[in-house]
Amino acid sequence: MERCNWVTNDLIYIKYHDKEWGVPVHDDKKLFEFIILEGAQAGLSWLTILKRRPGYKNAFSNFDVEKVAKFTPEKIEKLLLDPGIIRNRLKVNAAVTNARAFIKIQEEFGSFDKYSWRFVDGKQKVNKLKTPDQMPVTTRESDAFSKDLKQRGFKFVGSTIIYAHMQAVGMVNDHLVSCFRYKEVME
Repeated sequence: MERCNWVTNDLIYIKYHDKEWGVPVHDDKKLFEFIILEGAQAGLSWLTILKRRPGYKNAFSNFDVEKVAKFTPEKIEKLLLDPGIIRNRLKVNAAVTNARAFIKIQEEFGSFDKYSWRFVDGKQKVNKLKTPDQMPVTTRESDAFSKDLKQRGFKFVGSTIIYAHMQAVGMVNDHLVSCFRYKEVME
């Protein structure tokens, strides 16, 4: 069984690749989870974040956007002592700021799902990558998505982070064509 070459022998990575990465997500709670996790990942490896995912789930109220939006400065100070997450003040503050902006998008568009998927015209973009060096780190779509999020007050949503988000939630299928998941995740 051939996988994408970025997958290490770490079982967490294998499970993530084989079950989640690139699968189209239309659930706002899951989309919010990935916004938090991708922002936390900035400058770090994705495996570091995956290993701390249970800590993030606990620290960020099971990714309940309404609860996270109400985090107080005192709650943020407690989070900065939590070894289960990346204790970076800017990233923790960004998660709370992003929760508030996420809710505004839900109010405006009906759901974050409707808002975000419009950047790919409502359907998964399928790339036909044969080698890892063909995988982009940003695209025209991630540039536009990132720019719009920033204008709406989001933090830690640069185009590279947003492209990784788009890959994770299946807005883009960047599995290598030789990977067994390539056809499985197509919408």
